[in-house]
Amino acid sequence: KHEFKAETKKLLHIVAHSLYSQREVFVRELISNASDALEKLRQLQTTSADVSTDRPLEIGISFDSDKKTITFEDSGIGMNAEELKENLGTIARSGSKAFIEKMQANADTKDTASSIVGQFGVGFYSAFMIGDKITVYTRSAKPGSEGYCWESDGLGSYTLSKADNVPVGTKIVISVKDDAKEFLNQDKLSEIIKKYSNFVGFPISVGGEKVNTVEALWTKSKSAITEEEHKNFYRFVSHSWDDPMYHLVYQADGPLSIRSILYAPSKNPEAMGFERIKPGVNLYSRKVLIMPNAESLLPDWLRFVKGVVDSEDLPLNLSRELLQNGPVIMRLKSIMTSRIIKWLQDESRTDPEKYAKFFKEFGVYVKEGVCQDMSNQKDIAKLLRFETSNKEAKQLVSLDEYVEAMPESQEHIYYFCTPNRKVGVDSPYYEPFKKHNIEVLFLHHTLDEFVMGRLSEYSGKRLVSVDSEDAGKALKKLSDANQEESAESAKAALTKEQSAELTAWMRDSMGLQVSEVRVSERYMTYPAIVVDFESPAVRRMMKMMAGDGNEPMPLSPCTVEINPRDPVIIGLFGLKSKNEELARKVAMQLLDNALIAAGILDNPQSMLKRLNEILAATVN
Repeated sequence: KHEFKAETKKLLHIVAHSLYSQREVFVRELISNASDALEKLRQLQTTSADVSTDRPLEIGISFDSDKKTITFEDSGIGMNAEELKENLGTIARSGSKAFIEKMQANADTKDTASSIVGQFGVGFYSAFMIGDKITVYTRSAKPGSEGYCWESDGLGSYTLSKADNVPVGTKIVISVKDDAKEFLNQDKLSEIIKKYSNFVGFPISVGGEKVNTVEALWTKSKSAITEEEHKNFYRFVSHSWDDPMYHLVYQADGPLSIRSILYAPSKNPEAMGFERIKPGVNLYSRKVLIMPNAESLLPDWLRFVKGVVDSEDLPLNLSRELLQNGPVIMRLKSIMTSRIIKWLQDESRTDPEKYAKFFKEFGVYVKEGVCQDMSNQKDIAKLLRFETSNKEAKQLVSLDEYVEAMPESQEHIYYFCTPNRKVGVDSPYYEPFKKHNIEVLFLHHTLDEFVMGRLSEYSGKRLVSVDSEDAGKALKKLSDANQEESAESAKAALTKEQSAELTAWMRDSMGLQVSEVRVSERYMTYPAIVVDFESPAVRRMMKMMAGDGNEPMPLSPCTVEINPRDPVIIGLFGLKSKNEELARKVAMQLLDNALIAAGILDNPQSMLKRLNEILAATVN
């Protein structure tokens, strides 16, 4: 007879009374432990360890209503006396955890340990929620091992003795409490197994009848898999309860043997405030788990994809490090990444509206891919979608659609990074493009500016921001070609001499914030704009790196372009001679207005005092 340690007694009480909200989970926990024991035996057999058993790898559950017992039996690795004391006699002692630690000490089998996920110690105790006595019969698969019987009422002690005629594996007999007789029912037990353990990788039977649908779905042909099977398998591999938006069954025999089933979820957990998700694809070889949440299988931007990839070309007994850096996994990564991109491209063409919903959820991952995955960048860029000035708000177009609609004379793809559509439409930078009826992509996500910077060109066309100097040059070229003489250009304007005088004065008045003041060559109805400035996205990143998001960042010197036909500019030319102090305030206000329009004035409140002084001078 042996006494439980004091902390183990506390654990037994907690498990039996408050750890689990539903008592039925004891079935899930004991099946999980049995599956772990079977997996350990299978892995040891794979690595040619010396084990003694010829029983099929399976889990059997039976019950006896008269004796009020439920029995769980597996043909797994079993336990010897010391392992029984360690695993069942000590708080939170996990046979699986200890097995992983031991396996990880051996570099040649480190990756195999990853498939053992149970926490044997705590899970076993869950049986005391429905039982007042538990008897365990077990014999280790190690040659020459003896059988043992472990028994406890969960109140403070347990007995451990040798037992005859015990087969390799473990049998757990639960004496069921009077208030738990509902579990002495085959349909009830089968229902619980289907709810929690339907995809456990070993046959599970209740009363001799197989219950779980143990099937490697990825080995079936695409046409043989039903939508219901897809839904259930997706929920199993993703550990979620939504339905998949897309699914792909991809199988190939060359250059590598590949059997895979992949899913795109319908919701993005990262967008709902959860932490960065782990890679969602598990790597198998011949239906044996090699690497769960395989980081090396797909590039990081595809971490939202869920599913299974199985390749017979992968060796079972390589270490994780060798596997990650090996030529087979690198080849597999290249093949699967290309196939997933093609899959999403096909889905976008098949149902553009459905793809727009997908992109709303997962577009940020696609944008990450454009920035990070240079070898696939051009193909990933085909998956991008943006709002455009030629369509209604929320309607998205691809870059291919934009290029296809371009006039032959248009050289560039134009885009505008702006907080929202209204700000973009009302901006002085968009104004000349609207006048010339040139389509502009409206980009609202914080990543978009980096995406355009990394992509730089698409389909032979440069990506040009409407607030850049390159855009100004293109607009001038367009105006010259059209030899425009609009009503706007015929308006009264400063002469070249007056413009030169004013721009020189403004440059001196505005100080170090400005590198140049010049007459704008682009069409606009605003007094002034700034060009050649640091992008808002870059400034935000620099502020984050500086570690103080509340402090305004100093502006790099930018170029101011003025409109010589604007009444404010014409009035300012006269004002500087009559009241230079007020004229300087107006000039600085024009600069701040232009900085706000560009999205780079960190603290607009700083201009309120000056603005009130200008208003006072105006009304007086």
